[in-house]
Amino acid sequence: MSEMFCFQCEQTAGCSACTGAAGVCGKTALVANDQDELTGALVALGQAVQQGHATEEAREVVVTGLFATVTNVDFSDAAVRTLIDRAHAATRAISPAGIADYDMNRMWTANEDIRSLKSLILFGIRGMAAYAYHARQLGYVDETVDAFFFEALAALAEEGSLDTLLPLVLKVGEINLSCMALLDRANTETYGDPVPTEVPFEVEAGPFIIVTGHDLHDLQLLLEQTDGTGVNVYTHGEMLPAHAYPELKKHPQLKGNFGTAWQNQRKEFDGVPAPILFTTNCLMPPKESYADNVFTCDCVEFDGTHHVGAEKDFSELIAKAKELGGYAENHPMTGINGGTHATTGFGRATVLSVAGDVVNAVKAGDIKHFFLVGGCDGARPGRNYYTEFVQKTPADSVVLTLACGKFRFNDLDLGTVAGLPRILDMGQCNDAYGAIQVAVALAQAFDCGVNDLPLSMVLSWYEQKAVCILLTLLHLGIKNIYLGPTLPAFISPNVLNVLVENYQISPTSTPEEDLKKILG
Repeated sequence: MSEMFCFQCEQTAGCSACTGAAGVCGKTALVANDQDELTGALVALGQAVQQGHATEEAREVVVTGLFATVTNVDFSDAAVRTLIDRAHAATRAISPAGIADYDMNRMWTANEDIRSLKSLILFGIRGMAAYAYHARQLGYVDETVDAFFFEALAALAEEGSLDTLLPLVLKVGEINLSCMALLDRANTETYGDPVPTEVPFEVEAGPFIIVTGHDLHDLQLLLEQTDGTGVNVYTHGEMLPAHAYPELKKHPQLKGNFGTAWQNQRKEFDGVPAPILFTTNCLMPPKESYADNVFTCDCVEFDGTHHVGAEKDFSELIAKAKELGGYAENHPMTGINGGTHATTGFGRATVLSVAGDVVNAVKAGDIKHFFLVGGCDGARPGRNYYTEFVQKTPADSVVLTLACGKFRFNDLDLGTVAGLPRILDMGQCNDAYGAIQVAVALAQAFDCGVNDLPLSMVLSWYEQKAVCILLTLLHLGIKNIYLGPTLPAFISPNVLNVLVENYQISPTSTPEEDLKKILG
């Protein structure tokens, strides 16, 4: 097909759907349609497992396949076709008679409410697959999580109704909570609990490598292979929180952070005398001018770039860094607001270690409100809302943040309150479990529900990981969430009404108006 249909991300064309030869993300109609075919093959695999049993290959291919269909992960037709073949083989191994692939056009052309609910399920499990994938890379699996992928996929092939699909939507949030807990355990048991760390934005003279995406395991392997080589390593985007992990901090060549959020890659990477390692997701198709300097791994592939195989031998990448040489002199950089550094590492363990002091500060009136301002960044106009919102928060409030949305304000100096920095960066979107646990702990300390805390959530979304986190918050019964910069195109008016009536979800308006509503 020469045209596509995709409305899974926040930047979808016209806030409606990408329907032409390529999506706003840069993905071609060929790849988008192949990803639909892959999804249909995974639905068939889910049906096979529901009738039989899941093999290890089935579990691996469903996690990898769903992750590969997340926005800004895999842009290679050949790579997607390989996953389709793997899904078909896994299905035949379970059901030798075979099960026909599900035709995704049935879902896209269904009644808009059914389409909306099934989209929430599909996009939610795609996001959850990202967390499961990262945990699996570190050797951590949860059989309940794996089993749910097949259950949810098989349900997409059923006609369904509001009464049957809405509970499954909330179950996505429930299972995702377990999945995020699994990843939290995988990261902290492997790399230690994050500690507050100031990360400079300046790049030192000499050869270096930039690592973008999310995958801490790939970064660990690269650091081990660059030990003693004279090649420095800089994080980009959602890799910034890596600086806070003790086991990664042991490598002195992990120097600082290069650039800002994912949507600025094509500008920030152009002309840089260094190679870039693309791990997992939140990636932009590289410009021709630097494509030869891009190395991908795992389920990330772009035509015209280098792909590192499963053995994870980064010697060619390291050699490229030495060849390009880096900057001749130290190269200063800034954040979006002109700051020269950012502080990260306020993970669950760190924040809970001072929970008693925080509770006392609230009781004394020194801290009057908490804001969780986080989520995905993107290029759509209006995302300066989050910068302005944080700047306008009162001096007696604390701003918790995570995910790449923090780049809108993480280089601001808002001072301190009750001995704490007013901006507490809790890590990647992959670390959302930690933020949830902090909220739960505060509620327990005050002997109240999370909705009764002086806590407001102001979230930005872009892709499917943000969708599954939102569903987890709804599963937990959390209300009064502000969501922007636009509401998802795949949510129908009737489904939106259900969410508004039951959870009081509000679209963001202006920082001034929203703060007035929140603070009274």
